[in-house]
Amino acid sequence: MAELMAVLLFLSICLALMGGFPVAFTLGGMSLLFAGLGVLTGTFDGGYLSALPNRLFGIMNNQTLLAVPLFVFMGVMLEKSRVAEDLLESMSRLFGGLRGGLAISVCVVGALLAASTGIVGATVVTMGLLALPTMLRRGYDPAIATGTLAATGTLGQIIPPSIILVLLGDVMSSAYQQAQLKLGIFSPKTVSVGDLFVGALLPGLLLVALYILYLIGVALLQPKKLPALPQAELGAIEWGRLARALLPPLLLIAAVLGSILAGYATPTEAAAVGALGALLLALGKGQLNLTRLREVANSTTAISAMVFMILIGASLFSLVFRGFGGEALIEDVFAQLPGGVLGAFFVVMLVIFLLGFILDFIEITFVVVPIVGPVLLAMGLDPVWLGVMIALNLQTSFLTPPFGFSLFYLRGVTPRSVPTRVMYKGVLPFIIIQLLMLVIAYQWPALITWLPAQLYG
Repeated sequence: MAELMAVLLFLSICLALMGGFPVAFTLGGMSLLFAGLGVLTGTFDGGYLSALPNRLFGIMNNQTLLAVPLFVFMGVMLEKSRVAEDLLESMSRLFGGLRGGLAISVCVVGALLAASTGIVGATVVTMGLLALPTMLRRGYDPAIATGTLAATGTLGQIIPPSIILVLLGDVMSSAYQQAQLKLGIFSPKTVSVGDLFVGALLPGLLLVALYILYLIGVALLQPKKLPALPQAELGAIEWGRLARALLPPLLLIAAVLGSILAGYATPTEAAAVGALGALLLALGKGQLNLTRLREVANSTTAISAMVFMILIGASLFSLVFRGFGGEALIEDVFAQLPGGVLGAFFVVMLVIFLLGFILDFIEITFVVVPIVGPVLLAMGLDPVWLGVMIALNLQTSFLTPPFGFSLFYLRGVTPRSVPTRVMYKGVLPFIIIQLLMLVIAYQWPALITWLPAQLYG
């Protein structure tokens, strides 16, 4: 009976979230409702909730999660500082004379924005507003144009410093500690956000390279779909302007990621450096004033409050789910799956992929990963590899029709002359590339684990 209540709790939360109810209050409210029903029916021990105050204090006192508002501040400030506009204009002048050059410019700028802002929705909308009209006006195939914009916009999911990697780092660290307790291992080793940042770096760069290779291939085989821009429109390349547009974001990325990779700063400290750097960059561009600072502060507060409220609700959910014996149920199900640990891994990845159609990455990170993470890690999977694979998987589901979140963002700024089915057609090659990236990372796990091992031992 208790395990049935655990299943009903999970299904009820998923249905409520699909119905559009607020995530944080759905998690907390539904969990309290089922806990009350469990106490009345004798299927739940109310003592499990005694750990909730310590959980909440731990969330508020978590130094790792302090990176969330700092990275959000950095991303929002850069979004409002016309960094993307200057980058795209400069890159277009550099590559626009080549067939497919504008699409390649979008990929490069998308990767740079991912490494500096990490906010998927803002990147997709900004790039769509800036690049899509030019691409369509210059004869680019609408499917390839929209597919490129949607795909490059989601790079913020995997290229550090990514908000999802910060959240996954905290969740995977907790899951790893639980897995060690299950195995009777008492090791001081943990999974840090820095590990995930470093582990995601090579797959993220390889994914960008695969995107560009695909665009080059289309430009060679079907040149009419990706025409070159007229030289008269491009004009001469202004190297000074290119340097002014490119160097500040690159220096900011080097300061944030470089300080983490070199071991000079923790991700939280590097996030503070990034926030300060974004302020200075906005000041240097003449885009910093009291009104803009107020807008950025309001956006940062709203996004950060949402994240932490969801985390509080998810903590309550995990306590109640565990109190109903849900974790033991998951272990039993995984143990009976064919294929052992690999079978369990593939099932989890499929579930996360499907949930990515209807739930946001924050919800999946805080609801699903704490349930399945400890079980998979206790089966022997590497925590850094698993965390990056989950991030890659979520990025893929964000592109997949009909519910891909990136498609929703881009649809809002795409002209009515481009049907939704054309957008769906355009993202399919990029979905295949991302699935290929998952296969590559599965076949060669060292692509994820090698660099963290070299840097951190």
